[in-house]
Amino acid sequence: MSRSICSTRKRLFNVLSCLIIVILVFFNSSLPTRAEVTEESIKAKENQISEAKKERDNLSNAKSNLEKIKKDLEASKSNLDKYITELDASITDIQNKIDELNTKIDEKVAQIEKTTAELEEAERIQEEQYEAMKKRIKFMYERGNAVYMELFMESGSFGDMLNKAEYIEMLSSYDRKKLDEYIATTELIQLTKEALEEEKATLDATKESKEQEEANMQSLMDQKNAELNTVKADINNKQAAIAEYEAEIKAENATIAALEREVAADKEALNSKYKYDGGMFTFPCPSYTRVSDNFGMRMHPTLGVEKMHNGVDFAAPTGSAILAAYNGTVVAADYNATMGNYVMINHGNGLYTVYMHCSAVYASKGQDVTAGTKIAAVGSTGRSTGPHLHFGVRLNGAYVSPWNYLK
Repeated sequence: MSRSICSTRKRLFNVLSCLIIVILVFFNSSLPTRAEVTEESIKAKENQISEAKKERDNLSNAKSNLEKIKKDLEASKSNLDKYITELDASITDIQNKIDELNTKIDEKVAQIEKTTAELEEAERIQEEQYEAMKKRIKFMYERGNAVYMELFMESGSFGDMLNKAEYIEMLSSYDRKKLDEYIATTELIQLTKEALEEEKATLDATKESKEQEEANMQSLMDQKNAELNTVKADINNKQAAIAEYEAEIKAENATIAALEREVAADKEALNSKYKYDGGMFTFPCPSYTRVSDNFGMRMHPTLGVEKMHNGVDFAAPTGSAILAAYNGTVVAADYNATMGNYVMINHGNGLYTVYMHCSAVYASKGQDVTAGTKIAAVGSTGRSTGPHLHFGVRLNGAYVSPWNYLK
């Protein structure tokens, strides 16, 4: 009798061992080892879809109203400096919007790449889950109910049978759990695909908004250029035109000189940690080095007389990066009706660099910068009729040729 019981227990042990091995082989080796799909993963994708739609709505609300800007400018045309100042403020505002849109485009491209990778991973997991379930279904089909019947028939007692029934229930629960995981993965894949499409639609809308803002900026610049050319055409007396030009330069120089005196009066700034060591400058507009107007005496393009040009003009598209030419401290990041948006940097030992006509300024007064730091963007603010960087170098209170310092 005891031999028969031992034999029954041995067979039961073998059956259970077989089942456990099958489950471990089919589910532990075939199914992914990463954490199962959760409701949080699905909720995150739903939130991503919602946020992408909101971003597109916000883009529509944030567009510049070009017609309103132009209408508001009409009232200030009688005062040229006021007109230029207000128009330049609008150009700067639009440039800032373009910068923000560029950042959003970069972020959206990165998000699309991330979501694409998540989709590929979810599809890989789904395929592994599907293959594992096929093996499990095939095994159960081939064995039918024989496994369960064998477990019941070889029970030594009613208590053993109940224990085995609980074990069978655990196996069924395990199968249901794996099926639920597969269903959840399928839902996640569908939501990820939808999120990807929404992100792509938002990227396209962002690019479209950027193009519209660039067109708005160009329209304002064209209007400004036309107004300046009209003013020049209205000045019939050449001497008056020359006098006006000289007054502009005088006002510009007075502003720069006042800033230098301010630094000289500040003992802390005068004894700055920056001491120019004779090194060569980094190109302030490295992507665009074509010179549209050089330093020195030259024939003025509209006045027809020789005049001193106190810097080097680098022709570049609006929004191009302007870099600090050398290490130093920003002593001015401001606006002037002649210079437009400008930055001035103290490099120590009486050496300064000036960057004029910027569409936007990113540096701030008192900021320490190193050579190559992005401090502004190329524009056409102030008395300028086309996008360019006017780069000036001053040594001990006078303009000197920038070519003495540029590589």
